[in-house]
Amino acid sequence: MTTQVALVGGSGKLGRIIHAVIDELDGFEVRNVLGSASDLSELDGADLVVDASTPAVSIEVVRAAIERGISILVGTSGWSQERISLVRPLQASAGTGVVYIPNFSLGSALGTALAAAAAPFFPFAEIVEAHRDSKIDSPSGTAVRTAEQMAEAREEQGPFAAPHVDQRARGQQVAGIPVHSLRRPGVIARQEAILSGAGESLTIVHDTVDSAAAYAPGIRLAVPFARDNRDLVIGLENIIDLGLRPKA
Repeated sequence: MTTQVALVGGSGKLGRIIHAVIDELDGFEVRNVLGSASDLSELDGADLVVDASTPAVSIEVVRAAIERGISILVGTSGWSQERISLVRPLQASAGTGVVYIPNFSLGSALGTALAAAAAPFFPFAEIVEAHRDSKIDSPSGTAVRTAEQMAEAREEQGPFAAPHVDQRARGQQVAGIPVHSLRRPGVIARQEAILSGAGESLTIVHDTVDSAAAYAPGIRLAVPFARDNRDLVIGLENIIDLGLRPKA
């Protein structure tokens, strides 16, 4: 039986990549493609919703899918733990599967896991992320997820030191970590997690140089997983075992 997929945001950069991957997957078919102005009743009849829309639209797409009992895979950026908490009670009550993937890149997921693994050993940390100038949201969903995972990994040690964060140039604090966002042409995605301690520092860098090639393997894993999932799952690292799995 073919899984019918409703793809929201299918005309965007990520949406087009997801569409191409689904077209190659056995047992999956894109039933319809929705834009930001589409009526969400168009989700009716789908077996799986894949959301690659915008932060402003995404939360309504997730709510609509949950209310219809349709499992959903969310690739839209901007889903922090705080935002997820807005729909968590609805998901828990309905028992509908929701999978949030801030970044479909395997290398990005590994970079986040490495940063979380290193977090307990360094008292200072900052994140610098760069994306194309057309990216709507900042900080990126990947940077938010990385900061949240790093902070969670330091529960026993306490929060990172973050001096002078009252100054705007120190970046936006996410989970107690200053995050700096660059938006410029010619960039796909780059993230640096910089951890510092007495006499040393550790920088974990991930670069995306070809988004289609980088995201496709993660999408191939996430789509079948999301179809069968009945829980709330956050992050590609909780779909595959990277060997450095942080807490969910």
